Amino acid sequence: MVTIPVIDLAAFAEGNTATRQTVVKQIYQACHEIGFMYLQNSRISKDLVEQVFTHSKSFFNLPLEVKQKQAWNDEFSNTGYVGLERERLNPNQPGDLKEALNLGKQEAVRIAPSIHAFYDSCTELANIMLQTFALALELPENFFVTRHNQQNHTLRSLHYPPLQTPPKRGQMRAGEHSDYGSITLLFQDEVGGLEVETASGYWIAAPIIPDTVVVNIGDLMQRWTNDMFCSTKHRVMIPNDNRVQQSRYSIAFFCHPNDDTEIACLESCQKERSPIYPPILAGEYLLQRLQATY
Repeated sequence: MVTIPVIDLAAFAEGNTATRQTVVKQIYQACHEIGFMYLQNSRISKDLVEQVFTHSKSFFNLPLEVKQKQAWNDEFSNTGYVGLERERLNPNQPGDLKEALNLGKQEAVRIAPSIHAFYDSCTELANIMLQTFALALELPENFFVTRHNQQNHTLRSLHYPPLQTPPKRGQMRAGEHSDYGSITLLFQDEVGGLEVETASGYWIAAPIIPDTVVVNIGDLMQRWTNDMFCSTKHRVMIPNDNRVQQSRYSIAFFCHPNDDTEIACLESCQKERSPIYPPILAGEYLLQRLQATY
C-alpha cells in the first residue's frame, strides 16, 4: 500500500550534516517514488495561513459581477479571477467545478500585507525545498534557487462551491492533471477530496494532516531530472456524502523557474538513461500548458 510520506523539515533546517543528509534522502525518495509529500515544521505561521484563507473566502463571497471585473484574460501574466467551469484541467472532460484567483508577486504586494507576507513565506519554503533537491541530485546547493530568483510564482486561491445540481458526466471539482512548474505547495481545508495517482495507476486519498503543507513535483522538475522525480497526476473528487453541500477551499503556491531558464536534462540524471525530453525554456512551456487548459 503506497502512502504519501510525512517529512520533518526542521531536521534539515536545524540539524547537523548527517541529519540534513537523512532528510535529503527522504525527500529524494518521495520525489522519485510518488512525487508528493507532507511537510511538518514548514515555518509558515498557522495564523498567517488562517488569515489568507479568511481573505480568500471574503473574495469568493463577493457578487459574481464584482469578481468578473478581475477576470483572467492574459495568459502571459496568468493572474486574475477564473470562473466556474472556465478551466478544464483534464481537457477530455467538462469544465472544473471550481473558481480561482491567481496572484503574482505584484498583485500579492498590492492586495494586503498578509497576502504579501504569505507569498514571501511560501517563496522561502520553496527555496528550502529546491536546496534539498539540488543536494539530492549532486548539484551545488543553490543551483535551483538561482534559477527561480525572479519569483515568477503564482499564488492561487481556490473555491469549490456546494453542488446545487448533478454534475455532468465525467465532471469533477478538479480534473486529473499534473502541475506545470517546479514544485507546488498546497494548503487544504478539512473538507478534503484530493486524490493522487500512484505509479501503478491506483488513486489514493491525500487528506488534510494538521500543521503540514502538501508538496508535489511539477512537470518542469520532472523534465529537468529526466523522470527521476515524478510529476504525479492528481484530482479533486466530488464527495459522495454530505460534504457535497459544503464549500471546499484550498490555497496553492506554484513555484516556477525564471522564464528564460532552459530546462535541459541534468548531467547527474543521465547516468541510467539518455535524455528523454528536448530542452525548452520554462516560460515557453508554461505558456503552452495555459493555452491548452483555458
